Amino acid sequence: MEEKSVPSAEKTPESYRQTAISKTKKQQSFKRSLIFFGIIIIAMLALLIFQDLQTNQYGPTSGEIWVHYIDVGQGDSILIQSAENAVLIDGGTAAASNNVVNYLENLGITTLDYVIATHPHSDHIGGLAAVFDRFTVHRLWLPDVLHETNTFERFLDAALRNNIEVTTVQAGETLSAGLIQMLAIAPVENFYANLNDYSIVLRMQHGSTAFLFTGDAEALSEQQILATGVDISANVLKVGHHGSATSTTDTFLDAVNPDVAVIQVGATNTFGHPNWRVMERLEDRGIAVLRTDELGNIVIVTDGTSIYLY
Repeated sequence: MEEKSVPSAEKTPESYRQTAISKTKKQQSFKRSLIFFGIIIIAMLALLIFQDLQTNQYGPTSGEIWVHYIDVGQGDSILIQSAENAVLIDGGTAAASNNVVNYLENLGITTLDYVIATHPHSDHIGGLAAVFDRFTVHRLWLPDVLHETNTFERFLDAALRNNIEVTTVQAGETLSAGLIQMLAIAPVENFYANLNDYSIVLRMQHGSTAFLFTGDAEALSEQQILATGVDISANVLKVGHHGSATSTTDTFLDAVNPDVAVIQVGATNTFGHPNWRVMERLEDRGIAVLRTDELGNIVIVTDGTSIYLY
């Protein structure tokens, strides 16, 4: 027997309109709920980020030292940071001063226990005048040599203007800033024909780990350091003079015997840095090479027992 369909209640235009309004209200209510919960989630994330910043989650914890090789192009600038102290080695060129200042400010640094100007060339001291004007600097180390350039005059004027204690340094001086302990192992002599050989060379020991910072010291300075018999072994070597062929001799490299070599160098620089011979020496010894022209800023952390790349 064929079933008969039962006619549904007749729908008027008004009933369609009321149904549409009801659906729209439900959709709007659902969207408002999504927006509300989205705002709550965003607020919670923002609070967590703010708390991280307030508790300085990015930076050294107790017992750690972070070594920041700041990308300043063709030049050197290295920040050594513990939870309580900070030391800056060089400041790049004047053109790179904003890079250095902004980098320090982003870390929340307001005070530098020491600034070391390894030698008076503009790619090492050019950015330091801006640092002196922006941060509290307690002590300035520099080699006992003058350089008749506008950059050097601006550098000294800024140090005097900010009443920074200035010390001329030779091998044997010790730097102490909390966990950060360093020994100057060069310059060994009082006079050099080449400004690069006046470079203050520093060895930092933390627990069983060590870092060597060489400025632009060349072969003559390296030979003199070796002749003193001082321990220059290090896990991490800042390669001298941006990887120039004038530095990082075989005998010096063997004495340092690093696991990692960091080269601070500008991309497509006109000096041909790093030199292929230096790169070959590093590669032949199985030393891991990190370059600022390839990686940008480089941060290496030590807890006194091991080192790792942040």
